Amino acid sequence: MTAAPQLARTAPAAVEAVLDRLRPLLGDRLTTSAAVCEQHGRDESYHDPMPPDAVAFAESTEEVAAIVRACADHTVPVIPFGTGTSLEGHVAALRGGICLDLSHMTAILEVRPEDMDCTVQAGVTRKQLNEHLRDTGLFFPIDPGADASLGGMAATRASGTNAVRYGTMREAVLALTVVTADGRVLKTGRRARKSAAGYDLTRLFVGSEGTLGVITEVTLRLHGIPECVLSAVCPFPGLKAAVDTVIETIQTGVPIARIEFLDANQMRGINAYSGTDYAIAPTLFLEFHGTEAFAREQVGMVEAIAAEHGATGFQWAETLEDRNRLWQARHNAYYAGLALKPGAKGFSSDVCVPISRLADCLADTAEDCAASSVVTAIVGHVGDGNFHVLFIVDPDAPEEVAAARALNDRIVARALAMEGTCTGEHGVGYGKMAFLEAEHGPEGMAVMRALKVALDPDDIMNPGKIVRV
Repeated sequence: MTAAPQLARTAPAAVEAVLDRLRPLLGDRLTTSAAVCEQHGRDESYHDPMPPDAVAFAESTEEVAAIVRACADHTVPVIPFGTGTSLEGHVAALRGGICLDLSHMTAILEVRPEDMDCTVQAGVTRKQLNEHLRDTGLFFPIDPGADASLGGMAATRASGTNAVRYGTMREAVLALTVVTADGRVLKTGRRARKSAAGYDLTRLFVGSEGTLGVITEVTLRLHGIPECVLSAVCPFPGLKAAVDTVIETIQTGVPIARIEFLDANQMRGINAYSGTDYAIAPTLFLEFHGTEAFAREQVGMVEAIAAEHGATGFQWAETLEDRNRLWQARHNAYYAGLALKPGAKGFSSDVCVPISRLADCLADTAEDCAASSVVTAIVGHVGDGNFHVLFIVDPDAPEEVAAARALNDRIVARALAMEGTCTGEHGVGYGKMAFLEAEHGPEGMAVMRALKVALDPDDIMNPGKIVRV
């Protein structure tokens, strides 16, 4: 639905020179299979896919460095690939080149319970890590829904349902190992919980989407598994009542772990897709962590706030199985939205605004959606001001696509006018580059380009994403 930028493909001779150099190193872990390349040229988004010329499966930082050095010597693009769950065309090989697949790098290198941190290779997924941590009393809380790789989550500065309590990947990452555009191996920091030692290289690479280097190892903060977890679903008489409950909960200082908003259309889709029977109304999904006494204290506070805004009662998920079913229904929101229009495709907005502007932003957005011919569903991590409108359209109907894009443009413009952002968690890729320029202006974009040119002067690291040079 969104055409990929027309960039010149890399010369076949340069690609072949790199392949000749890598075959002795990688053997059958280097492939030019059309099916494998097609798979690695697409993510979960609606943006046009673009396959690489070859896919290299690395198993260590040293192999990544060797692959990048070979590509740098012949000015061949390198496109890092984790699990392919990104949403803004991040892995499209816009100039061809070598897709560097990190999914074989799945070693959990060290867990340090006494320091509540760990170091993993970039291909480890969040579910794999939490399974490994289960007997330590610790867990990793960042949950974007998809079982994404931790290197990919760092590269896109991922977030998710727990962000209101535990933060995003920006807060979770203590240090990285990165292979730079010329093949050097860089350690961006140490395990200390704070440092004032020079430029913050870790934060520079968190969110860089593979455009400055390849993340190969990640050191992460961990958290203690809470003694008590309570989850609930609560419908409201209207959108404003639900959102005002969120705002008051946050402003009151309740340390709620998750507070997710779903509009009536989204709830209709969830019932159809997941076989649930929730009320078809604006709804909050909530979760509380702590000791049993503290979690129940939080529940009492939020129940009182919700009651003041006309909530019709909490439906509790009492067991672990019930909680998992509840949150799986929330994580399936994208596919549930598609159930509203069988055969259609979807794409999602991703704006985030200051919490004080959330009610106005969501109310105006809901009015726009109601007035549009496009089928939509709204869902969001509203505890930190982030929400998504899912546009459900027939990709072969140009008028539907145009209407959805116009509606998305309006939503982003509104968020920016409220001092918000065009992307709370999905990142930029090539899908949001125009919005990024509107958000940061020429001065901000000039600094980003200067960083890109300084670290990747030949523009081989995931070219055509975030900034054009």
